[in-house]
Amino acid sequence: MLQQTYYAIFQFMKPSGICHENYVYRFGYTMGMKSVQNWNVATLLQSPLFSPLQPVLARLETQSFPTLHDFNSLMEGDQTSISVQPGHRLRFVPQESGRLGFESQYEPRCYLTGEVQTRQENWHDLFNALVWLTFPRAKAAINARHYQALQHAAVETGSMRGKVRDMATLLDESGVIVVSANAGLIDLLYNFQWKELFWNNREKVSREMGFYIFGHGLYEKSLQPYVGMTGQGLVLQVESEFFNRSLPEQTKFLDENMAVYLNNPQHCLSTRELHPVPLLGIPGWAGENNLETYYDNTAYFRSGRMQK
Repeated sequence: MLQQTYYAIFQFMKPSGICHENYVYRFGYTMGMKSVQNWNVATLLQSPLFSPLQPVLARLETQSFPTLHDFNSLMEGDQTSISVQPGHRLRFVPQESGRLGFESQYEPRCYLTGEVQTRQENWHDLFNALVWLTFPRAKAAINARHYQALQHAAVETGSMRGKVRDMATLLDESGVIVVSANAGLIDLLYNFQWKELFWNNREKVSREMGFYIFGHGLYEKSLQPYVGMTGQGLVLQVESEFFNRSLPEQTKFLDENMAVYLNNPQHCLSTRELHPVPLLGIPGWAGENNLETYYDNTAYFRSGRMQK
């Protein structure tokens, strides 16, 4: 049924005269999947890749691409207001262009005023807004780490980048939250034992492990999933009862625990805190991974980190 759902949502297209496997593995497309470019909330609600966003998506009462007003209206209806760490209430505002002073730049302005600059009819910024509405504490923690790092850099180094900002950006754009109550499954992930994890322990993974996309850039990629699509996993160990909770309760728990992790000055210091996760290997996330041979693609299911 899941595979039929994917084929109803996505359609594979490739130029004629090109070997199917070469096209898939060299150019990054995956079988049975096509971009969802037009706004269709029902389509997003059917896909497991967008599962964490589904409670918010279900509240969007618009037939056209959501606007800033739609995002801000969702927050007005919440009993608990969303704010950045200094206490300013979050608001989505139009993006400014041109040369901007420090306090008007994206991260400082968000931290100092609560204003998130957002482009209209833009998938990347749409998903950024939806992640703010789903994981507000974690997003506020990322924003705070950016602001603190920028302040430090401006005073002491003159560089606007650094390890803290690199890690925060990677998580913000490509992060996936990985949870499990089974330490053995986490070890398989850490050791890049993908076939052992996703095939030989398939039922255990489905029961005792969870994957929640966090990065808004990764959500944008999920509109057109492809073999090679990889998330950067932040791994959290949980109690088994976590999996008995409702989805809103799960995301609330993850949001709170991610914020605790990110607010700790001993964390968010290296991109190595995140672990690569080949997302289309997760059981149920691609129609093709119900075949054992799917996991023999070592170009996707690598035995270690890519060497730079």
